[in-house]
Amino acid sequence: MSLHDPAEGRAPAGFLRLLHFNWAILLLLIAVAAIGFVMLISVAGGSLQPWAGRQMLRFGIGLALMFTVAMIHVRFWRSLSVAAYLGSLVLLVAVELIGSVGMGAQRWIDLGFFHLQPSELMKITLVMALARYYDWLEPELVSRPLWVAVPVAMTLVPMALVLMQPDLGTALLLAAGAAMVMFLAGVSLWYFAAAGLAAVALVAAVFASQGTSWQLLHDYQFRRIETFLDPSTDPLGAGYHITQSTIAMGSGGLTGRGFMQGTQSRLNFLPEKHTDFIFTTLAEEFGFVGALALLGLYALIVIFGLASALTNRDRYGALLTGGITSTFFLYFAVNMAMVMGLAPVVGVPLPLVSYGGSAMLVLMGAFGLLQSAHVHRPR
Repeated sequence: MSLHDPAEGRAPAGFLRLLHFNWAILLLLIAVAAIGFVMLISVAGGSLQPWAGRQMLRFGIGLALMFTVAMIHVRFWRSLSVAAYLGSLVLLVAVELIGSVGMGAQRWIDLGFFHLQPSELMKITLVMALARYYDWLEPELVSRPLWVAVPVAMTLVPMALVLMQPDLGTALLLAAGAAMVMFLAGVSLWYFAAAGLAAVALVAAVFASQGTSWQLLHDYQFRRIETFLDPSTDPLGAGYHITQSTIAMGSGGLTGRGFMQGTQSRLNFLPEKHTDFIFTTLAEEFGFVGALALLGLYALIVIFGLASALTNRDRYGALLTGGITSTFFLYFAVNMAMVMGLAPVVGVPLPLVSYGGSAMLVLMGAFGLLQSAHVHRPR
């Protein structure tokens, strides 16, 4: 891939752009969102209120946003990448100063008509900025220590701000998303090996800090880790979420109990059934078959996204597409692992299925960027 748009080939103009739209990804996104609407209706007892109706409206706005972003040439988004990243940093600082508190965390900015979560925005603008950086950087400099330090610093600053909220799950997703862009850009694998060793050392330091004056995590975060290792230690406290989630998933069996027939969710044993644990509700009502169907749709989105990245001859477009696709994968992989007890509960929503405004609109805007890179790629 060349560093910049190659001279040969031009992007389509006018309505011809729609012919080059990645319609497969669009149809898959609609299918996943439709599953989310069905599940939100189910957890509300068969009503569009209070969640499904709002989610449908947000998805409609998200579709309009995606088409608008996609029709604008990817060169514009490349020129805007650094400004978008810096703007997200400013919003993260604003969260610390004027952010509203919800569920014990300070993560939102109240705009009156909408609660904006800047950390969700940072997941995408960080990918944009890193793609722009590696598009600018000469390939032979990609693995030089000085030039590796720049994207590491670009990642650590927003991670620190997000950890102050506190939001460990989003901070880890920022690190993982940035690592994927660096990997796709060709950074030497030795850096990733060193990062892995540093992560092991950090985990050891985290456990060693528990109960000391220099404790690195909040008490509730330690409880989540301990619950992940052994939920039975506190089944009615910190282990309640994952215990009820496991019961619900197991009771679904192969084909599930049926629409609106899940006992754990209908009887309110399952916490956060419309947000973080909505996948558990799906597994209880539609069983292994339903869960596998959703996973299959997610996998197809990832496959089509990576295919678009691999066939894009514009370096920025390829890295942007690959980074957004990888971030999307991390979204659903972490959520599913969390509710199945394979990872600690870190509060990561299930993309396009969990109820939420910021996550929905940011994700649709991100797929608009992916579509822009796909529509306007050199031909």
